Amino acid sequence: MKKMLLLLVAVLCVAVPVVAQPQSEQVLTVYAYNSFTGDWGPGNDIVKAFEEQTGIKVNLVGASGAVEMYSKVVYEGEDCPADVVIGISDSINVDQSLFLDWQPDCMADLSVGKKGNLVPFDYGFFAFIADMEYFKDHELPTCLEDLTKPEFKDKVILIDPRTSSVGLGLLAWTINTLGEDAAFSWWKAMKDNALTIGDSWSSSYGLFTEGEAPLVISYTTSPVYHALYEDTDRYQAIDFTNGHVKTTEYLGILKTSKNVENAKKFCEFVLTQGQEQIAVANTMFPANGSVELPEAFKAALMPSRIVEYDTDAFVEKTNEYLTRWAQTMVL
Repeated sequence: MKKMLLLLVAVLCVAVPVVAQPQSEQVLTVYAYNSFTGDWGPGNDIVKAFEEQTGIKVNLVGASGAVEMYSKVVYEGEDCPADVVIGISDSINVDQSLFLDWQPDCMADLSVGKKGNLVPFDYGFFAFIADMEYFKDHELPTCLEDLTKPEFKDKVILIDPRTSSVGLGLLAWTINTLGEDAAFSWWKAMKDNALTIGDSWSSSYGLFTEGEAPLVISYTTSPVYHALYEDTDRYQAIDFTNGHVKTTEYLGILKTSKNVENAKKFCEFVLTQGQEQIAVANTMFPANGSVELPEAFKAALMPSRIVEYDTDAFVEKTNEYLTRWAQTMVL
């Protein structure tokens, strides 16, 4: 009897193999900043379309800003559950060794090149957005230096470069147009002149649209949103005589991902079928140049002068710049 039971167990072990979970049923975890994951962002619609088309489930995890999101990845290290990270700007000091060296099939269609192991998905230019209802009766600023004048006291909303890629972009803009010492003198003056320094783009832009101040740091493409969804030209980007710096946002696949093939599929989807949604919801120019943009993109300002600078050199000194910024603004 004992021999028969052993034989039965052996047969069952052979006849009933362990079935691995199909890759399509594994949950893909994507880290992104809150303007991508929020109700107004493109993330949820892109995830829904991707899931319906592929059957691959996606867990979209938001952070208040790109800097916080990347810091989370670094802090979690090899235990990071994310497969894909979306929203790393070119002003963030990134450890490229964290990411898989990968090139999408649609690379030839992208109008912006890779940065190390990261692939671009949109780009734009930093600018101050003006509420033209206020400026019907007031003179617009024409340069960064104007914002330090008494007439603009409590009229400007800035963003903290330690927590937001937009704030960090403004820091890069001031340093690369005014010069380092003059840039920190500008920030020191703005410490008293600005209404507030927000911790994220979404909260700061929200204060702006609520009428708390008539000027906010954002992108030249921000008026597109208002043209698309509010049918208004009330909010406009100002073309500063200083010139404007370009910013590019990237996505990447973490080397620690246990779901690399599905991660690649998701990234390809974002870079092709998701590009129009990103352009419209993020109100940024899509990296994929083959995408046809809505008429509302005519509201986007193309700067008359674009300031070229060495982003890698800026990134190398980011910690030094942020330390000096904190000493200037906090202490």
